[in-house]
Amino acid sequence: MSSLMSSRAMVELLRGQGAHADPIACIEDLSAELAARQVAGFPHSIGQLIHHMNYWMRYELKRICGEKPEYPEHNAESFPTELRPFDTHAWDELKKDFIRLLSEFAVLAESSPEEMARPIASGHGGDQQLAGTLEVAHNTYHAGQIAMIRRVLGAWPPRGGGDSW
Repeated sequence: MSSLMSSRAMVELLRGQGAHADPIACIEDLSAELAARQVAGFPHSIGQLIHHMNYWMRYELKRICGEKPEYPEHNAESFPTELRPFDTHAWDELKKDFIRLLSEFAVLAESSPEEMARPIASGHGGDQQLAGTLEVAHNTYHAGQIAMIRRVLGAWPPRGGGDSW
């Protein structure tokens, strides 16, 4: 991945440039009530998606730091077990964690080409390079889902902007 994508491009994708929604703008003005709301036909709320994204960013940061976290047996383990609505404090903490984790990944995305090529041990089949652990594709995928859920909820575009055509 590092040979195909520049550090600048990775940072732009992490923060949503071009056709990619800015994941922070997608949630920063969203109320806890809307973050917890389920949309018909979609299995997860926005808050549950942010919890899931945080889970995987924390997982990858552990791997990058040389730890070997246990790979979950099922994807469901990366979503919250409680499906109750978020209170304002819990939602604010979830957002702060998300922004902090994205910032850590943005710093890593600016690593030297040599560092980007550094192998990261995987607990689920082989090694990857640092560049492959930065959650770029995973996060842009879920940011797009969040944008669509917000559209269905009538809460798009966010205050931070987003395509509305």
